[in-house]
Amino acid sequence: MKGSLLILIFFLMGCLIGYFYTIGFDIHEMSVKVLYVLMLLLGMNLGGNQDLKGFVAQFNFKMLLVPIATVSGTFLFSAIAGFILSQWSVFDCMAVGSGFAYYSISSVLITQLKTPSMGLQVATELGTIALLANIFREMTALVGAPFIRKHFGRLAPISAAGIGSSDILLAAITKYSGKDAIPLAILHGILINLSVPFFVSLFCNL
Repeated sequence: MKGSLLILIFFLMGCLIGYFYTIGFDIHEMSVKVLYVLMLLLGMNLGGNQDLKGFVAQFNFKMLLVPIATVSGTFLFSAIAGFILSQWSVFDCMAVGSGFAYYSISSVLITQLKTPSMGLQVATELGTIALLANIFREMTALVGAPFIRKHFGRLAPISAAGIGSSDILLAAITKYSGKDAIPLAILHGILINLSVPFFVSLFCNL
């Protein structure tokens, strides 16, 4: 939770700096470079994951049902939000949901991909919504893990965590879902990680 709050603080600081001071460089160009760095780090993180070999032996295809449920549920409620929020289309809302709590990559990617069709200002607004929505998802999964486990079942904290099930939320998942859920949580996090750039790009181009 501390990490999410720190990110929110830096985000608010950026808003204040942008409001009160004139920025002397191209923010849009900088965001593209940041995106490239984030994608590089994502690949390095997945490639260097020491748990990959550990759960390969425990893998079975039933484990894929959890990430499928996570993706399906997220898209369903994102689409419902699209019908409620008149300013944004269903696909815009599904692009936001496609971050699965990966606020850094999804927000920058949405801003980058939607700028040609929406313009920089509106695309930045949608990217900001993605940033906040995915931060709140992570914080809700972290703080609400015991409630989610109690009312929605043992695997629910894994789905709620999104990409965080393999790293920052793994400790909470272990505590409330049990140690035997660790391989599933790691597999879930890795697969959702890989899906973020694909789904965000897909819905941004629809």
